Amino acid sequence: MRAAENWKDYELIDTSCGERLERWGTVTLIRPDPQIIWETEKRDPRWKNADARYVRSRSGGGHWEMNRPVPESWAIRYGKLTFRLKTMGFKHTGLFPEQAVNWDLTARLIQKAGRPVKVLNLFGYTGAATLACMAAGAHVTHVDASRGMVSWARENAAASGLSDRPVRWLVDDCLKFVQREQRRGNRYDGIIMDPPSYGRGPGGEVWKLEEQLHTLLHAILPILSDDPLFFLLNSYSAGLSPSVMQYMLSVQMKDRFGGTVWADEIGLPVTSTGLVLPCGSTAVWQKHSEK
Repeated sequence: MRAAENWKDYELIDTSCGERLERWGTVTLIRPDPQIIWETEKRDPRWKNADARYVRSRSGGGHWEMNRPVPESWAIRYGKLTFRLKTMGFKHTGLFPEQAVNWDLTARLIQKAGRPVKVLNLFGYTGAATLACMAAGAHVTHVDASRGMVSWARENAAASGLSDRPVRWLVDDCLKFVQREQRRGNRYDGIIMDPPSYGRGPGGEVWKLEEQLHTLLHAILPILSDDPLFFLLNSYSAGLSPSVMQYMLSVQMKDRFGGTVWADEIGLPVTSTGLVLPCGSTAVWQKHSEK
């Protein structure tokens, strides 16, 4: 497992009874996490006086309970990148800190390439992976079905001092966009995909990961350059193990491009125990292996 160990502005303080105790800059939050099935003693006093706690409703959804005023938005940094955070609906803040290991990986691959690199980030959310690639020197096309998320990603780019870097910000259904890129003849050296388990496109299109992932992977092949660098696939779906994702990338990529495919879990170190909380799965095809 790769753990995101280089954070200064984020900390997973403790985990117990289905919840995480986290520090996001100067703000402490308690958020639900269904995989935390252990009931360890909550010794850290911040369990009792965190700034806010997300409480799930028995009928679905939930709400934030504030112990003290939390800013409408606030910023944290990872290296040279700056991210604006918010207490959103359904427990989110607009950032998945465990993904820092993948930001670092793609940045290294781009910097080592020694040539212009075009990256396509599908399901780009609030743009953390896009920013990492932009900062490393890539030209990035960022695609997400949510206009609000794309606007947020642009705000993060501005906060990180990257507004002048080459990038396309697009609100679109990812599969339809890829199919149009085939017809237009546009090609990319790197692909990043972090698809949701379930979602809807801007026109109401339904996305179900296990049903449509193979179709999307296959559609991407024609828009890869003749000498691609990487293809990174991330998932939070329990129905896709790292090994399944590795197999899917292997059958799509290795016969045509060679290279290597590997997969693992990514996670966050827990301060109170010294252990690592698994937070997702990633499979990576690389033209030139680092591992």
